[in-house]
Amino acid sequence: SREKFNATSYDTMAFVIITLQTFAGMWINGFIVSVLCVAQVKKKTFNSNEKIVLFLGCCRLGDLCITWVYVLLATVYPHCFYVNDMPQMFAATRMFCHCSNMWVSACLCGFYCIKITNFQHTLFIYLKAKIDRIVPWLFFVSVLLSLVMGILFYNVTYININSTTSTNLWKLSVRMEENLVPTFFFIGFILTTAFVTVIFSAILLLFSLWRHKCRMQANSMRNLNKDAHIKAIKSILSFIFIYSISFTGSILSLTHGRKIENLPMFFITIFQYALPLVHSLILIFSNPKLEKTFLKTLPCVK
Repeated sequence: SREKFNATSYDTMAFVIITLQTFAGMWINGFIVSVLCVAQVKKKTFNSNEKIVLFLGCCRLGDLCITWVYVLLATVYPHCFYVNDMPQMFAATRMFCHCSNMWVSACLCGFYCIKITNFQHTLFIYLKAKIDRIVPWLFFVSVLLSLVMGILFYNVTYININSTTSTNLWKLSVRMEENLVPTFFFIGFILTTAFVTVIFSAILLLFSLWRHKCRMQANSMRNLNKDAHIKAIKSILSFIFIYSISFTGSILSLTHGRKIENLPMFFITIFQYALPLVHSLILIFSNPKLEKTFLKTLPCVK
């Protein structure tokens, strides 16, 4: 039928695009992890910023790997999902990796906000002095929340056995039952908390950078500093945009499941998993050391 053909076409297109995103994202995040590890071996010290970026790169590598394996199996051998506990294990692992990705990204944005902003409030001064000690606890809380999310998502996932397509990327759905409403509420609350953290931190950071830029412009300071602040502002705005898309895709996938038609679900999934690729590029070009090393590797790739 026409609907079956369209569903199969969307699945094939999604598999190709996600495969390209996965390998590009794995190469970029692998580059970040390897450069930071080599730098750590050379200088034998790690600042908090590098720790967060390194941990974020590892989380994104895991997120990309498990997503691609799931999509590959769903496209090539979908019947493997009829094995007991296989759908739930994949759903729980994907949720754990995806939640880790989003929460560590939120931690990085909050870290930049505390480190860069120059507000004179007592709370900001205290956090700025203690931020290096807080970073390991941020890692612990991020992993703990992601683990809880994975366990909860294990219990609400099922496979649609009545699927009419032989290859269907959207086989894993969620049970929309009354007794699971608190579970959905908690999962949505955790995702929303990370999103609010990002937005709040980014707004404060944008306000501080813009105020500092206006100050430099009023004092006729060098254009180089102003360009650096403008570049930072653009990077933050880009991160807010891509993070908002990823958050929206996560919430829609959670609340609607298979109720979304194939075409909207196709775009939701594509944009949802663009975060590990696009934001990692933003991190590279926002860091002079990573950018310089990255540009040196491009002739080798060619």
